[in-house]
Amino acid sequence: MCRTDQAHEPSEEREGDAADAAFTSLLEDSAEELYDQAPCGYLSTLMDGTIAKINKTLLDWLGLERSQVLGRKRFTDLLTVGGKLYHETHFAPLLQMRGEVSGIALDLKADKQRMPVLVTSKVKVSEDGEPLLIRTSIFDARDRRAYEAELLRGRQAAEEARRQAEADRERLQEALAVLQQNLLPSELPAIPGLETGSYYHTASPVQLGGDFYDLFPLGSDRWAFFLGDVCGKGPRAAAVTSLTRYTLRAAALHDPDPVTVLTTLNTVLHERYTSGDPRYCTAIFGLLEPDNDHFNVHLASGGHPSALIQRADGTAEYLPTPGGMLIGILPHPEFRTTRTQLLPGDTLLLYTDGLTEARIGPERELYGDDALRAFAAGQPPVGPQALITALTALIAGFGDGLDDDTALLALGVPAAFPASVPAPVSET
Repeated sequence: MCRTDQAHEPSEEREGDAADAAFTSLLEDSAEELYDQAPCGYLSTLMDGTIAKINKTLLDWLGLERSQVLGRKRFTDLLTVGGKLYHETHFAPLLQMRGEVSGIALDLKADKQRMPVLVTSKVKVSEDGEPLLIRTSIFDARDRRAYEAELLRGRQAAEEARRQAEADRERLQEALAVLQQNLLPSELPAIPGLETGSYYHTASPVQLGGDFYDLFPLGSDRWAFFLGDVCGKGPRAAAVTSLTRYTLRAAALHDPDPVTVLTTLNTVLHERYTSGDPRYCTAIFGLLEPDNDHFNVHLASGGHPSALIQRADGTAEYLPTPGGMLIGILPHPEFRTTRTQLLPGDTLLLYTDGLTEARIGPERELYGDDALRAFAAGQPPVGPQALITALTALIAGFGDGLDDDTALLALGVPAAFPASVPAPVSET
């Protein structure tokens, strides 16, 4: 038996050697086939760029036969003009310095059209460090380029949309500014013996405010004035503002009594807005009548902050109108009235609550009525326009603490005698 086993040993060894050789041959064929049919392009070039080996995938991209390429073309011959320029000025110097370059975007002349690719090259060196050849992998980047192009188009579309939105926003602001101006008098009328001043602060450039004021003649040497605040902002508030202004004017021409005028406004708002979308406002309406060197004032308030008087002696006081109800809420509200005189050097100030409800200081506290009175008392009593100018600077100092629209209307009698009354002649 031992002899039999020994007899078979040489034969088994020969069979094993044959199997190893076949397996090795199979591996070599598989590796070559994998190289040639790989999903990306491969090529090897001499150090001068001459192509020594190239796979079928890359040949198919190029639309060339192997015989047209091997030993006949250099790698740069496969590139577009722009790709060749970039290779010579950037790719090749980097490869020479580093020995390897990865993921560089180039363009091939692929079958008579440009084909975007990503190129990675590495220099193979000998055992003694001498460069032998360059192995290059080329990946199809058409999908990536299409994706990048789509991103670029999307970015450009977004930028165009942003520019269009900005242009639309500017047009909207212009339109709103024109509309806002139409809700206010373009200028206050000149009244003999009276000085006037006004200011309007818009909290938002893209929303119509609801504050309003006006000053207009009633005939027979009488003048009417009003100032108020419609609840809300935007087009609906602007519609109420417009209705309120014209209602007050029409009512005053019919019967100028302040309570009657506010009552008429209340009836209009209550009847029109009680169902579904209630709208209301606060307002002060007053009458001015000249009397020698001063003006008599008769006013009524509906839920509005009290008017303030800066006196000629440097003091400041509110004209109390407590208990006046909001206009448009109830069918039969109560309105409060008061009377006073504007003497030479006095200024009557009407304002909306955006001023006194501004938030100031680190604690964001309300500015408040007391602060406004103290501010008015601290200003020299030199007329309505000077007081408005001072208040404008005050409002600007509130910054983002002033988050509501603010309207100001000031009426005052000059300290000097009015033009209709001759100044006394001093005796010499």
